[in-house]
Amino acid sequence: MQLNNPTSEIFVPDGSDIEEAVARTTHMCIGAHQDDIEIAACHGILECFGKPDKHFMGVVVTNGSGSPRDDLYAHYTDEQMMAVRRLEQRKAAFVGEYCAQAFLDYTSAAVKDPSNTKIIDDLKRIVTAARPEVIYTHNLADKHDTHVAVSLRLIAALRELPRNERPTRLLGVEIWRDLDWLVDEDKTVLDVSAHENISAALLGVFDSQICGGKRYDLATMGRRRAHATYHESHGVDVSTALSYAMDLTPLIYDDSINPGTYVQSFIDRFAEEVRNRIRRLA
Repeated sequence: MQLNNPTSEIFVPDGSDIEEAVARTTHMCIGAHQDDIEIAACHGILECFGKPDKHFMGVVVTNGSGSPRDDLYAHYTDEQMMAVRRLEQRKAAFVGEYCAQAFLDYTSAAVKDPSNTKIIDDLKRIVTAARPEVIYTHNLADKHDTHVAVSLRLIAALRELPRNERPTRLLGVEIWRDLDWLVDEDKTVLDVSAHENISAALLGVFDSQICGGKRYDLATMGRRRAHATYHESHGVDVSTALSYAMDLTPLIYDDSINPGTYVQSFIDRFAEEVRNRIRRLA
């Protein structure tokens, strides 16, 4: 598969042929940064883990050059951090038994540039080769610009594919903004209770981020545990870890829907629920 950046790469943990490995994909995550996949798409990773008929592929769009750094990594250059973060992502792919891990190696500035069609071309090539049933990505209410930009480029790419080559589901998962604010009917609830040790290991390999002062490992596991308890106010817990997603599938099967308008509809339903509850109880 020919990708646009000469520094891009597709890593296959089991050493098999790249095209064959990519073609095995059933679940895919397309994330902005190294470790986004392990936070956002834990559900897809666990759905495929140890299954002979399901296979997970990760795609990281940016190169990791702007990562925060401290402790062991405090004096690392951007080039050194890029190498460390790629190695950490390879470790995660091995731990999670991914069929393949792609590194597109774009800068964040390039991703946020709507005129940069090279990213869209690369995403189309990967999705066409992999034909995943489900794609996880960032939700469109995320507060990180690069995350939202990746989702918008992905939606644009999928809209350019023939309808029979688009995934069955596109899910926008939480990272830099929880989705517990969605009304319950709008939540796509993802049970990530299984293999808690694997979930923790996947987050723990990103030492450069943890040493850099961001305890994504503790925060992510804690958020999943909190969702499991606070999801239902009048029943006992039925799972130990949940993740929430926004269903973005309508955006890739009805090209006329504006992404901003689509997200606004979720916000409007939340606002209406709050107003109605206060009106009813006041």
